[in-house]
Amino acid sequence: MAASQAAVMVARLSQWSNDLIAYQRGVVARWQVADQPGDLSAIDSLIRGHRWQTLYRGVYGAHTGPPDRAATLWAAVLRCGPSAALSHFTAAELDGLVDKPADAIHVTTPLRVRVEISEGEFTEVRPRILVHRSARCDAAKHPARTPTRIRTEETVLDLVDLADTFDVAFGWLSTACGRRLVTVSQLSSAAAGRAKLRWRKDVAVALEEISDGVMSNLERGFLRLVERPHGPPKPHRQAKRRQGQRSSYLDNLYQEFGLAVELDGLGAHPAESRWRDIHRDNYFAGSGIITLRYSWADIVERPCQVACEIARVLHLRGWTGTLRNCGPHCQMSRP
Repeated sequence: MAASQAAVMVARLSQWSNDLIAYQRGVVARWQVADQPGDLSAIDSLIRGHRWQTLYRGVYGAHTGPPDRAATLWAAVLRCGPSAALSHFTAAELDGLVDKPADAIHVTTPLRVRVEISEGEFTEVRPRILVHRSARCDAAKHPARTPTRIRTEETVLDLVDLADTFDVAFGWLSTACGRRLVTVSQLSSAAAGRAKLRWRKDVAVALEEISDGVMSNLERGFLRLVERPHGPPKPHRQAKRRQGQRSSYLDNLYQEFGLAVELDGLGAHPAESRWRDIHRDNYFAGSGIITLRYSWADIVERPCQVACEIARVLHLRGWTGTLRNCGPHCQMSRP
């Protein structure tokens, strides 16, 4: 078909279909225009003339080049039908919960819907689609966001269900709250609405801890291995303080005693981050706050000694309390 003929066919698409295609980032599904015979004929001609392309079976892209990520996600969810929604790692990608797209696109459909997708539909530009089925699909959909997706709080709990360990599950919960994508209240309500939830009791406790300012597995380890067993005073978690013209957050601040306890994560600490931490520690030292820093190894392998070191500084700054042994094998030396 000549280019001029193709242009005529594009013009023959109804305004409704043209608007829909623009809204869906250049993608349309055959089922969406099933009641528009003229549009179906125009689309078929565009495909035969290689002006458009098939992205998945029955789903078309109104372009010839590789689709961008948004078009690919639209194509995947449309391939699974009108009741489908992007979910799990793909919904997490769209909501900002993960920083890197998963290899496959995750889509959830209601239990009543079965979607059969052949291996032949997947190519370099058409990623694999993993279809989940859920009785909660209709209720869990976000009412407005596009492409159609599961609500953030439901996505977080879906990822909790898939986690291999509760440390991983806690990471999903704390990251979602730490990035202000959801609130503890929203997660609690979503959890209560599920008949089945893996680690339900642990999730409830974790949400209480997050509400108290525990925003990482390392901070959770500090709470459970250092603070609760040994009984130092309770710090103010995620304490917001002005650092010149900007704000800083201190992991644990014993305000009355001018002591901050900072926890450095598992990953390598880039030089830029190390210097930023040093500059922050120096700044707050000028206002009377000294900083103790601990790594994952410190918290997991020597929690009793960490508690003792913190108590020693607290005593020097006026704390009159005493620590307690965490058990018969406590390795703490009382200050």
